Amino acid sequence: MLLLSAGPPLAAAARAAGAVDAGDTAWLLTATALVLLMTPGLALFYGGMVRSKSVLNMLMMSFVSIALVTVVWLVAGYSLAFGTDAGGLGLIGSLDHLGMSGIGPASVTGDVPTLLFATFQLSFAIITAALISGAVADRARFGAWVAFVLVWTLAVYVPVAHWVFGKGGWIVGRLHALDFAGGTVVEVCSGASGLALAVVLGPRLGFRRDSMRPHNLPLVLLGAGLLWFGWFGFNAGSALGANGLAAAAFFNTQAAGCAGLLGWLMVEKRRDGHATTLGAASGSIAGLVAITPSCGSVNVLGAVVVGVAAGVLCSYAVSWKFRWGVDDSLDVVGVHLMGGVVGTLLIGLFATASMTGGPRGLFYGGGLGQLGRQAVAVLAVGAYAFAVTYGIGRAVERVMGFRASEEEERTGLDLTVHAETAYDHGVLTHGMSGGAAHAGATRSPSHAQDRSPLA
Repeated sequence: MLLLSAGPPLAAAARAAGAVDAGDTAWLLTATALVLLMTPGLALFYGGMVRSKSVLNMLMMSFVSIALVTVVWLVAGYSLAFGTDAGGLGLIGSLDHLGMSGIGPASVTGDVPTLLFATFQLSFAIITAALISGAVADRARFGAWVAFVLVWTLAVYVPVAHWVFGKGGWIVGRLHALDFAGGTVVEVCSGASGLALAVVLGPRLGFRRDSMRPHNLPLVLLGAGLLWFGWFGFNAGSALGANGLAAAAFFNTQAAGCAGLLGWLMVEKRRDGHATTLGAASGSIAGLVAITPSCGSVNVLGAVVVGVAAGVLCSYAVSWKFRWGVDDSLDVVGVHLMGGVVGTLLIGLFATASMTGGPRGLFYGGGLGQLGRQAVAVLAVGAYAFAVTYGIGRAVERVMGFRASEEEERTGLDLTVHAETAYDHGVLTHGMSGGAAHAGATRSPSHAQDRSPLA
């Protein structure tokens, strides 16, 4: 069994170098493709949740993140995240593989080609950056977003990935916290970063006053379905092999996604009197988020508990933005930060030795030690991501302006930034500007109720 306390990527790298295993390579190729599909799925999920005047901008923020993060990753990101630890402190990797130097078709990590391993890890970095865009929907300048993603990937994602997944990273190698597939690296990191950026940009015009309803719920459900499909590669692929651990992570992923969906709907029905389609989509994502760190540490019953807990807690967390006045537009904080925290902490209660190869949670005779280690990991990643993202956001705002103008926001970023609209409503809008195009862009009614009461 893999040394899960060291994290799957580190464990694979620690194996003796050998020949490429065809079965493991075939599975990781498949898993990588599945995870890469998640970012277009996220784009659709987010695109359906915003108002009709900003759909294309929301899609573009995800799609441009694919290109930007890929460039950063191949230039320096992979080397800094997975290179030999620099200075022996477990904080950052070296530049041994700057520009992917020294890595070719014959290079092997564990029993899969290193280029494939690097691409699999790239897919995690891409979706983490794209997730943050949901916290600043409808109001971020596109050029500023481009600059932010480039800096954020190197300054926030890459160090955290080294801490948790990298060779010699302190969270995995010294703290011995468990994170199978990125609950801290992806979920807590994106959620805390989204919170920081939402604070920097401030709320949308009309926040707490206007009903900012999702404009296309079928698009939301389609995006959620693609995310769920890709999540099997995300979690089961983190076993880095076609083996029993991958199968367990696969099954746990399905169980938690379903449990999260049902948990969210139960809260909605009891609290609001209705079980909504948006709630079903959000609940499934909450369960999938929470099982990400724990899918290789808990048994199936533990996965169900993790999913239900995430569905229930996240369904309440998404309304906190109205109480606190922080406009987390598409619930990055409420779902991803809360879900990531829940899933990571519950490892300390439900981890089983049969899954981890050693460490156990409190309910399986392991005491409070593992729970404490999980809490330290959550706090460290969350605090670092929030603080550095806040600094980057403030710097971008000062240098080039991060927040769209009031006129751009009122008109909609599709038209003002991209000179296009998602729906023509019987008129030609591509390439148009001014009142005619805007009229076409704003005729689409919003049919879904905002899930949170207006304040």
